[in-house]
Amino acid sequence: MKATCWVSRNEVEVQEVPDPTILNARDAVVRITSTAICGSDLHLLDGYVPTMQEGDVMGHEFMGEVVEVGPGVDREKLRVGDRVVVPFPIGCGACAACRSGLWSCCENTNPNAGVAEKMFGHPVAGIYGYSHLTGGFAGGQAEYARVVLADVNPLKIESDLTDEQVLFLSDILPTGYMGAEMCDMTDVDVVAVWGAGPVGQFAMDSARVLGAAKVIAIDDVPYRLEMAASQGYETIDFSDTDVRSALLELTGGRGPDKCIDAVGLEATHGAAHVGLYDRAKQAVRSETDRPHALRQAITSCRSGGIVSVIGVYGGFIDKFPAGAWMNRAITLRTGQCHVQRYMRPLLERIERGEIDPTRVITHRLPLAEAAHGYDVFKHKADGCEKVVLKP
Repeated sequence: MKATCWVSRNEVEVQEVPDPTILNARDAVVRITSTAICGSDLHLLDGYVPTMQEGDVMGHEFMGEVVEVGPGVDREKLRVGDRVVVPFPIGCGACAACRSGLWSCCENTNPNAGVAEKMFGHPVAGIYGYSHLTGGFAGGQAEYARVVLADVNPLKIESDLTDEQVLFLSDILPTGYMGAEMCDMTDVDVVAVWGAGPVGQFAMDSARVLGAAKVIAIDDVPYRLEMAASQGYETIDFSDTDVRSALLELTGGRGPDKCIDAVGLEATHGAAHVGLYDRAKQAVRSETDRPHALRQAITSCRSGGIVSVIGVYGGFIDKFPAGAWMNRAITLRTGQCHVQRYMRPLLERIERGEIDPTRVITHRLPLAEAAHGYDVFKHKADGCEKVVLKP
């Protein structure tokens, strides 16, 4: 079959790879009908996530039709012919983390748990297409994918909603929603969102759905800010505006009640000298991540507010404003998304017309053009907000 493979830093290629097979009794094989390129995939492309190997199949946002199931799969839950969306974290459904709804912290699904433990202190769940740090599972930017613990994780789609309406239940829609939910939203809250990419857009939509009084988008890409403005959100272009000053002005000097970092480890926000500092630290391997958006969110948030972090961080950061965090009673919440917790409730919101996931799609390409899709997405060319690939 054809699949998008990581070749080396800044290079992916569609290659012929072996078809997936049933390896464990509770596996299934899914024929991919739609998949997508995620901002988190760019961290792999750019070489910031360790343990990638040449030939690794990319992609953690995918859906399709079940074409084979293992003998141990509960047929009441999953059968050949079912149409499913596959969540990016793999949960066992039985460990303490999964039973608590913390699916991305599953204790049993990462076969390379020892590597993750050395990196993070404790292991994390297996993740499709996201390096050997999270298990080395082949991803879904392919014609077929092996789905692990298939009677626990995938969500069956039993309505006539299109792929594009439900595909993002695999990752970015639940991630944005979780970012807003962690803010304990009230109807008087002003919410600032750093990053107007797809996850940031969905965090804004979710903040609105959960009752926020005002939503502010922060970015420097004109078409992303225009997309946010088209939904009624206020915007700040950090390339020509001091973000903290603008936020204070918009909030009567208090700062936003809730702040969402939807950027993560490759932040470019802020003055040139700050960016140069972080890039230099990265170059000499004294920090792995560029955390300017996180720093800015903490120092901009009102005292007693909440900073919700859904942008991906991989390792270590410098100049963390611990004093501002501690002395001003700011709550910091974060996590890889516990997708399985949110899939069905969000599906119901889509069915009711409360959220339109398709609004972020700007590019639709055949799988064969995946490398081009990565290029335009990474460089924000041609107004690229989100790429959907069709095998």
